[in-house]
Order: sequence, then C-alpha cells, then structure tokens
Amino acid sequence: MAIDDPKQLKRIDREIRINELKAQAEEPAGEEITGWESPDCPPDLAEQFWEHVVAFEQSPDSTHIDNLRERGLELLPPDKLTNAQLHAKLWEVIEALAESNAFLLSTNHLSDRELYERLYSDVLNESTYPGMDCYLDLVSSGSEEDIEAWLRYYADAETRAQWKRDFPETKLPPREKPPYDRDRKLPQSPRG
Repeated sequence: MAIDDPKQLKRIDREIRINELKAQAEEPAGEEITGWESPDCPPDLAEQFWEHVVAFEQSPDSTHIDNLRERGLELLPPDKLTNAQLHAKLWEVIEALAESNAFLLSTNHLSDRELYERLYSDVLNESTYPGMDCYLDLVSSGSEEDIEAWLRYYADAETRAQWKRDFPETKLPPREKPPYDRDRKLPQSPRG
C-alpha cells in the first residue's frame, strides 16, 4: 500500500535531482541546454535521460581504435595482411567492435579488403563514448561515393523515387544486388 506524500517530497527531490543533472550537463557545454525534453515527459524518464547526458558529457574522448587496442586487439595495416589473414582480422575487429557496443551497417558493397581498409584508415578513428550503442553505417558519410552506393545497393524503390523528386538533377544509379553477403552475419545490438 502506497503511503501518501502530502508535501510531495519525492517529487520535489526528483525535480532538484533533475535540475542538478541539467547543471552538470550544461557545464561542459558552457551554456544552458533547453528543449531536450517534452513537458509531458514523466519525471523518472527525464531523470534517466539527464543521467545519460551527464555521463556522455563527462566521458573521456576516445576512438574506436583506442577501445580496440585497450582490449588487446592488434590492428595491422591492410597492406601487411594476406587475404586470408585480412578476412580473419576483419571478423576479429567486427566481433571486438560489437563487444564494445559498436555495430557495422551497410557493408555488402565492400569486399573484405575494402571494408578493412576503410575501417583502418577512417571509421575506427571516429570518436565514441563508452556504454552507448554506436552504429557505423558504411554509406552514411554524405560523400558522393556513399550516396551513390546507398542509392545503388540499399535504398528501396520508394526511397529512390523520393530522392529523384527531391533532387531531380541527380542521375540515379541502377538498382543492383550488393556483390557481397556480410550484413546478415554481422553482430546486432541486443537492444535492437
């Protein structure tokens, strides 16, 4: 049986806690953070949200490659690996990334060597934050090459039609089946 709280002390304590968390989140930003939550947001969810924001803001800068090296994974330059070695190392990297909550997407257009080279030279050098799921989509950089690959291999008919309406001057590449079949084998976040 719930005990009534006529003075609403629990609600007031939670509001104070949320305000303290907001202040902690704003400190690194150097300004007030507004508009991040709905006025209809339940207080317990707002508190959880601000706890995550504070944890994110206070976490040390790190990259995926730093995290992998801390886990003891040795990353070799692609040109130092045979195709067989590279395939094994690529899957070692993929599994280690998943263990640190980083998940690859849209890789079926790249050979093992192309994917490993891109991870080694670019993607693994991106910042990441501990404890948060990170999705590394290999067609999301915004480069012309990535847009072309996304339209060619991943965008469905409806999305391609919308793209043509939004960018009528763009010549759409023909829709093709990706040359590789890796994405369905990639580790997935347990959180969906």
